This record gives sequence, structure tokens and C-alpha cells, in this order.
Amino acid sequence: MDSDRAGSGAQRIAEYLRTLPDAPGVYRMLSAAGDVLYVGKAKSLKKRVSSYALRGGHNDRITRMISETAEMLFVTTASEIEALLLESNLIKQLKPRYNVSYRDDKSFPNILLRQDHPFPQLLKHRGARTVKGDYFGPFANAGAVTRTLNTLQRAFLLRSSSDSAFSARTRPCLLFQIKRCSAPCVGRVDEAGYGELVSEAEDFLNGRSRVVQNILVREMTEKSEALDFEAAARLRDRLKAMSQIQASQGVNPSSFGEADLFAAYHEGGQVCIQVFFFRAGQNWGNKPYFPRQPFDMELPETLESFVGQFYDERPAPRLVLLSEDIPGATLLAEALSLRAGTKVEVSKPLRGEKREIMEQALNNAREQLGRRMAENSAQRHLLEGVAEAFGLDAPPRRIEVYDNSHIQGAHAVGAFIVAGPEGFEKNQYRKFNIKSADLTPGDDYAMMREVLSRRFARLVKEEADPPDGIIGSGRWQRPDLVLIDGGPGQLSVACQVFADLGVEDVALVGISKGPDRDAGREHFYSPGRETFRLDPKSPTLYYLQRLRDEAHRFAIGSHRKKRSAAIGANPLDEVAGVGAGRKRALLQHFGSARAVAAASLTDLQSVVGVSSTLAKKIYDFFHPGG
Repeated sequence: MDSDRAGSGAQRIAEYLRTLPDAPGVYRMLSAAGDVLYVGKAKSLKKRVSSYALRGGHNDRITRMISETAEMLFVTTASEIEALLLESNLIKQLKPRYNVSYRDDKSFPNILLRQDHPFPQLLKHRGARTVKGDYFGPFANAGAVTRTLNTLQRAFLLRSSSDSAFSARTRPCLLFQIKRCSAPCVGRVDEAGYGELVSEAEDFLNGRSRVVQNILVREMTEKSEALDFEAAARLRDRLKAMSQIQASQGVNPSSFGEADLFAAYHEGGQVCIQVFFFRAGQNWGNKPYFPRQPFDMELPETLESFVGQFYDERPAPRLVLLSEDIPGATLLAEALSLRAGTKVEVSKPLRGEKREIMEQALNNAREQLGRRMAENSAQRHLLEGVAEAFGLDAPPRRIEVYDNSHIQGAHAVGAFIVAGPEGFEKNQYRKFNIKSADLTPGDDYAMMREVLSRRFARLVKEEADPPDGIIGSGRWQRPDLVLIDGGPGQLSVACQVFADLGVEDVALVGISKGPDRDAGREHFYSPGRETFRLDPKSPTLYYLQRLRDEAHRFAIGSHRKKRSAAIGANPLDEVAGVGAGRKRALLQHFGSARAVAAASLTDLQSVVGVSSTLAKKIYDFFHPGG
């Protein structure tokens, strides 16, 4: 039967050969349902596709892929390098079943030394490099940047305050008192002296740390010999801070300054790829990835595909070190060089310090994968328990949990969190500001109806008109299970929304706390089933409690942010022509924004700095009818 299906797929593929060019490009293999099975590149589309049309000679994975292929799509490119770049982009976007794919994170954080101010600011930066200045990174995570920044402040005394805070200060802040800033905002250091601190920080971050330390040691000795022990102590503290940065970075290479290192280890059909970042001769952290891959894919092929996707939206350093020899190393290096605008070398270290560092990274990857496999086993058992408890056909791959948060209806926010085999998927969390004007404040049912309607209306729209014409390629994915924080009333609302939108094949369950809101006495509600409870000692119950508590945490956090923003808002900010200075003058004259709103036109005109025209504009803003 499988051979018949494979033959049918090969025959369908062969039909494309008549019109395919002998040119580089990218091809997509699609199932009968329109799902993308595989994305590949080719130096010659005609030759590559003809290999799939042959009967036999394929491994089990390729045979299955061919048997499921009902349609193919093609894009020709000007070169094989362009084909490689497009392939990486499409794999990341579409996540085909038979390709290597991984969940992409946000951009990595950097340290930014701004150069658009006489007294440059040192701060954390993430995203596009639009601000003028020097960028140092990437760092593996925000925590590593924060720790490094705190220590850099002690070492170089550069300001971290914003420009507005800098210009408004009249006396040194706490950071000056605890010796983490030189207080340029109040003239404790002049522009030339601050410039020396900036130059030292740049040298340190560019890998010339030994030069900077030698200079400071010499200055400390001179101050000590001159009996200026206070100044010597300040220099000593700065040297100590630099040593702390270097000690926290672990392995710092001497044979190369800038590189990304990829160490791949596989076991039991799973892969861990540890990525280490080295810049300026310093280790700036590492991050583990667990790409999804076909079970029987060889490790070099997995690593090659992963690296191509990893650099899809970020530039590569001058050196990329891999734990495996990959077949397309030369082509990959050319593609990365084209994207980075400078020569990039891709190689596997064979000896010396690079090989020693790679061995350490591989040990790290092996240990990380062992922990991951243990966690996944436990997670799999929990999802199997959820399926059994709620009568699902299979363990859910995507669970969404919904909750609302408000105070007597004010600043209402609805939200949902997402969990699955990989645990909490925080990049999939979503929040909704409640918008209905006719909603009664505090009406939880109406809020739940609005949130579910907006979320699943978007799902229905995407499934009816999917991006790129491919179902499942949009951002509103279909869940297997929806948990509602509430009882029969909330569940009834959810069922009605699903019925109105025609949403089927999504299990709905309500979860409410028992008497006195005791954890462990939760009641569960499911359409067509009597209310039930789970064993208070059941691991499945604990897992469901964690899901509900995470949804509550996310919803109430979103509500608090919205409330804080509303508290900090000032109606004067919305009046055109009222800047910071005039707002300050108005508030000092009247005492509050409410008093400004109640003031007469004559009173407004009496404020220093407020012209008659602006006074009329302010008055009209608060009295639209008069």
C-alpha cells in the first residue's frame, strides 16, 4: 500500500518535469490538504525534482514525503546562493514537517554606547540599530546584558539615565552615591574627563581590556604614591569591577576575537544545538536550541539547515565554528558573506584552542539534551493525563487558557496563554483591551464573549484566506483544547461564540475553584458531560492549576500595566502646542490638571508663557461645547 502511494506521489512529481527549467531555485512539496511538507533548494530545479520522480532508492523519510506529495510550487532565483537564502526564510516562516525548524526567539540584546550626545549613555538595546552609537553584542539573554551593564557602570562610571532625566537633574542621583556614575549631569566631571571614561569603556568592550587595566593600575600606583588614597581606592574598585566581568564570562579565547560557535548533539531522535557568542575575545553567553527535525535526519544536515535559518534575519560574525562537517559549508559561507557584507568563514575546528572550546560546548549540549529529554518525558505524561481527563482523542499539542482582569470594570483586559509539549510558549501569549462601549462594567460574561469572538474570528478569517495560500501559516493557530477560567456561565458563553463562528474540533473546558476557592477542589465543566473533579493528588490536576495560575498572572499583569499607564496619563498631553515647559507652568499655576480644565479663559491667559491663542486652544479642548 505504501509503495502504491509513493508511486502515486512520484508520478505526480514527474508531471512537473516537462516545464521545469535547468536553473537554481526553491521548491515546495504540498500535501492534498495544502500543508507544506518540505522546502528545498536546488542548483538545478529540473535535476533535483527528477530525483524525487524515481521509484525506489530513497530512505524511509523521503519515501514518506514523496507519497504524501500532491502538489509542488517553484520559485526560480538568479543564483544558488539566493536559493539558499530564500529556502532558509521559507522554512522559518512555514515550518514544514520534513524540514528542520525551530521556534525563533526575539532578537538578541546588545549593549549600546550612544554617540549622539556630548555625554554618551550606556544602555541595553534590542531590535533594529537605528540609534547612532556603538553596538556590542549579541549577548545570549537580557540577564547577561543587565549583569554586564551593572558591572560596567562600576568600572567606567558612565551614565544610564535618559536625556530628559539628565537635563532635569539639579543634584547627583543615587547611582553617584553608590559609585556607579560620575554624575556628568551636574558637572561632577567635565566633557573631556567623561570622554576619557568613554574611550576606556570602548577599548574594554572591543577586547583591549588588558591595555585599559594596565593604564588604571599605573594611575592607581601614582595616586597611592602621592598619598591620594581616596582616588586610588576609586581606581581599585573600577579594576575589581572589570575583573568581575571577565570572571563571569567563563572561557575567553585567545586565538580568535569574534565568532559564533554551534555545537550539535543528538540522542533518541532529539537534537540540542548550543550556540556560543564570542566577541572582542570574550564569551558573551550561550543559548540552547532544540530544533524539530525528522527522526532519521543526519546530524550534519540538521546543523546546516539550522545555521541557515539562524542567520536569516541577523548578520553573521567573521567566523562561524561548527561541530560537524556540513556538505554545503562553502555555499553557506558565501551566502552569509553576502548578507553580512564582509567575508565569513564557516569551518569545523580540528585542533588547538578552538577544538578544546568546541569539546566543552558539546559536553554542554549533551547535558542540556539529557535534562530536556527528562522534562519532555514528564510533560508528555501530563498531556496524556489531560487527554484522559477530558476524553480527548490524543494528547493536546496546543492548549489555550483564558482569563479576564479588571477592577470594577475599569481598565479591563482579557488574555490567553499557550502551553504544549514544549511547556509554556510565551511568544504565543496574547492580550486584548476590552473595547465594547455598551459593555456593563464588571460583566465577566460579556468580556469573555468579546475576547473569544475577536480571537477566533481572526482564526476563521485566516483559515478561510490563509497567508501565502497555505493553511496554518498565519499567527492565529488552531488550539486542540481551550480552558476557560470560570464555571457553567463562562463555558456557555464560549460554546455560543464557537457556534456563531462555526468553530469545531476544539475541546472546551471550564475550570472553577471549589468552595472557599480552595486549590485542589476545582470543578470542571465540559459540554455534554456532568460536572466532575479530579483526584486532589493527581499530577494532572496540579498541571491544570499551573496553567490556570499562569493565565491569571499574565492577565493581571497586563491589567496592571494598563492601569499604571492610565494613572500616569495627563489630559494636557493631548493638547496641541502644550509641551513639557508649558505643562509645568500650568500645573504650578493651577495645582492640577483638573483645575486647568475648570479654569476660565481669562485665568488661562494669565499664566506666564501661555499666549492668548494657546489659552483659547486649551479652553476649547476642555469645553468643546462652549
